[in-house]
Amino acid sequence: MDWNLLHSFLAIARNGSLNGAARELGVNHSTIFRRLNLFEDTLSLRLFDRLPQGYKLTQAGEELLRQAEQIGDAFDALERQFTGQDFRPRGVVRITAPNNIAYHYLPAWLSQFKALYPEIKVELIVGNQDLNLTRREADIAIRATANPPEHLIARKLADINWGIYGAIEFPPVTGFDVNSLRHQPLIGAEGAMANLTAFRWQEQHLKDAIVARANDLNAMAAMAEYGMGLAFLPDDQQNPRLKRLDTLKQGKQSHLWLLLHPDLRKVERVKLLVSHLQRCFSEDPRLSSRGDG
Repeated sequence: MDWNLLHSFLAIARNGSLNGAARELGVNHSTIFRRLNLFEDTLSLRLFDRLPQGYKLTQAGEELLRQAEQIGDAFDALERQFTGQDFRPRGVVRITAPNNIAYHYLPAWLSQFKALYPEIKVELIVGNQDLNLTRREADIAIRATANPPEHLIARKLADINWGIYGAIEFPPVTGFDVNSLRHQPLIGAEGAMANLTAFRWQEQHLKDAIVARANDLNAMAAMAEYGMGLAFLPDDQQNPRLKRLDTLKQGKQSHLWLLLHPDLRKVERVKLLVSHLQRCFSEDPRLSSRGDG
């Protein structure tokens, strides 16, 4: 059996679509479509129902999935085992990071790294999606979390405080309390962002002062820059177009971690990038409180 066919089957099952599987495997839509058709023809089975909302496993597909996942895990373990014996400073490292870290921090640091190690190619995946490091969907993940997964190596990069931010033209203040904030236009949170400590407190005590909402910290920062209101933001969002007006005592620290699979900790290209990123995070003045490494 061709491993590429089984690999593609697993990716479609995980993503529920050909496009999602193509993105995960780094191939085009037509390749995934061709592999699926060939796999079904080889087995003489229909593995998916093609529905308007996506690809749904048939009963035969469900039965095959259980076996295929075991085979896939074995292949992944073999790949990690032999990759872990690679001591050359070259090859590809895939790193995933949240939007703000990917846009405003990593580009300069990765450029420095490329100058030091030109044979190491870095692939950056932007976003907070739950990529599987066991399946090598990424080699390194940078994530803000209070509880890093126990099965991964976790190295703390920073403990980031929260502040109250406004447009650069906002007049100087000596400090904010709940009463003074009630008289300011505030930018609130929407969606999953509303579950963060700072925004739960804002919703409870300052709901009537909220004039706009967003489900993304970058969008909140941009709205504050243009004077729409004051934004509660972690300090990694600070930039020359924003004024930090006060510390937000009600916003708990954000803990930023670097995560990687244990099998990759001795891979030279991964080890070099991890070391470089740890140093860059520790030396960056925009991060007000550093982690302990």
